[in-house]
Amino acid sequence: MPDARERLTPQQRHLLTQRFGRTVVVADMSWGLVSTTVLAIDTDEGRLVVKAGGVPDRHIEREISAHERWTAPWVGCGRAARMVFADRATKLVVTEYLPGRLIQGTAASSSLDVYEQAGALLAQFHRQERAVDEEYERSANARTLRWLAAPHRIGPEVAGRLRAMVEGWPTPTVILVPTHGDWQSRNWLADDAGVVKVIDFGRAALRPAGEDFERLAVREFLRVPGAEQAFLRGYGEDPREAEAWFRQRVRAAVAVAVWAFHVGDDCYEAEGHRMIAEALARLSAVAR
Repeated sequence: MPDARERLTPQQRHLLTQRFGRTVVVADMSWGLVSTTVLAIDTDEGRLVVKAGGVPDRHIEREISAHERWTAPWVGCGRAARMVFADRATKLVVTEYLPGRLIQGTAASSSLDVYEQAGALLAQFHRQERAVDEEYERSANARTLRWLAAPHRIGPEVAGRLRAMVEGWPTPTVILVPTHGDWQSRNWLADDAGVVKVIDFGRAALRPAGEDFERLAVREFLRVPGAEQAFLRGYGEDPREAEAWFRQRVRAAVAVAVWAFHVGDDCYEAEGHRMIAEALARLSAVAR
């Protein structure tokens, strides 16, 4: 697959050759929507996974930091890949190849055992660190207002309503924990024994725990009966406080609608608009 390797920068290719010698691309696992290239390669050290960022990439830095700070408990029990090599300057990270099949789109994505395992894994991840933050909510509100100020296809009346709502929100102190940032079945693998494993730490960061529930709430929890209850059994509790959870749902909806418009993902943009409509409908119902 010469074309896939050519998407790496000369510096990234040089570092791979310098560190691993022979490298043969066996699969291109890139999503294609962002500047990150993801390749499975064969080397003299075995099969590895290369993630390489382009110029605008901000995910590789977070991926490296997550491996350095938080993935050890999962790596130790075979639930996540070990980082083998990383270079922040060239936006390059190499991990072991993690055996398993992607859960999204398979029968496993409807298995309640999968969701219970995923809940337990997430609880383990979240328990590693806690930080009190007085500015998180203020920064999150400001970020949503920046999304609304960018080009988008949210209707003017709806955008104005969202803007006024966000400007009036409180900014309480919150507890932050290590979060995956994209916790859903497209980032879970299952091996032949049905053991769930985790990939892709490009959005990992300290955030409120409930934010790792958000993507499941608009996808798998709606599609799979009993998935939310199974997930909470594995997690052990529900960290979502009602008002904070509503603010998070609105922020996520706006971010999805605007970001997807920027990258040309019409399906994801439509999901963002649906999320906005549902959040506003819920607010209207409460007001009545």
